[in-house]
Amino acid sequence: MNIVEIIKESQLRRASDVHVVYGLPVKIRIDGILENYDDNILTHEDCDDIARQLLGEKYKLLESVGEVDAAGTFADNIRCRLNVFRQQGHISSAIRILSDKIPELELLGLPPICYDFAQYPRGIVIVTGETGSGKSTTLAALLNRINQTRAQHIITLEDPIEYIYHSDKCTINQREITEDTASYETGLKAVLREDPDIILIGEMRSLDTIETALTAAETGHLVFATLHTNSAADSIDRIVSVFPGERQQQIRLQLSRTLRAVLSQQLLPRASGQGRVLACEVMVLNSAIRAMIREGKTPQIASAIQTSASEGNISMDNFLAGLVKQGVISKGVAIEAAHDVDFLKKLIGMSSSSTSISRDRIIR
Repeated sequence: MNIVEIIKESQLRRASDVHVVYGLPVKIRIDGILENYDDNILTHEDCDDIARQLLGEKYKLLESVGEVDAAGTFADNIRCRLNVFRQQGHISSAIRILSDKIPELELLGLPPICYDFAQYPRGIVIVTGETGSGKSTTLAALLNRINQTRAQHIITLEDPIEYIYHSDKCTINQREITEDTASYETGLKAVLREDPDIILIGEMRSLDTIETALTAAETGHLVFATLHTNSAADSIDRIVSVFPGERQQQIRLQLSRTLRAVLSQQLLPRASGQGRVLACEVMVLNSAIRAMIREGKTPQIASAIQTSASEGNISMDNFLAGLVKQGVISKGVAIEAAHDVDFLKKLIGMSSSSTSISRDRIIR
């Protein structure tokens, strides 16, 4: 079984992911829904052979580690992110098909205030959302805009490298965890000695990573990073909670000084049934939000976002309501994605007692 041909055909069908699992046909995800690639049931040998095709020399790591993260280019320059892993005596593969080029910011459906992120001289910008919500694409578009407009030094730390940047005005170094540096922690500490202007951290996972990111921002660098949270307020709490209690007030103070913006994303099915659309929440910090972070009043942040719409901020529920009113997504999809269901129902003209229109598809 030729995985390169499967990847090529899956891209033509607009698939975002390919799943290889023993005892099932190859599955592909189109507009968030898993479908059969064909009717052929995969054998143990098929799965093992596909893993070898995907990993090459890294295949031997499966025996000792149990799973391998990687990235590669297949079939006419199709860039993919890979995770190959053992399960119940067999080998499975999850393949994310990446876009063959970095999109322009204006094509992503982001609010215009987000374009300003590429102009910030320093500070931290966090992009949040669940797996598959488009965080990597948004960050790639932001870095590419910087690459087109600023003569500076960009260093990325990624696990694995997804989009490949081609230097325009910027000098760009991309470092892959385990390949180019042992970990985010060691790589980020080294980055500060490599004369960067802009730093991309694939994910802020640990106390050391967050602490070094805050230090980098305080010392004049622009830091982009991701978190797996669902809202701006959740992002603040997640960062602070990593630290022991006696340090949390200090971290709140540092965050209030260095954090510039949080963008929270979801990808939702269009009402037309074709494709998905970005829904997002944007929090650009102002004096009121900085005070809430310092004072530990994160539950008030959602309200502050609502009342600072004139500054470009927008809540997830307001963004969803706009998509419903434009006919881009259905009311049922909006309700399932809402942070405050009753508030959203008021925005789109539904009574709070109305039952939601359940999605008959699981969106990933």
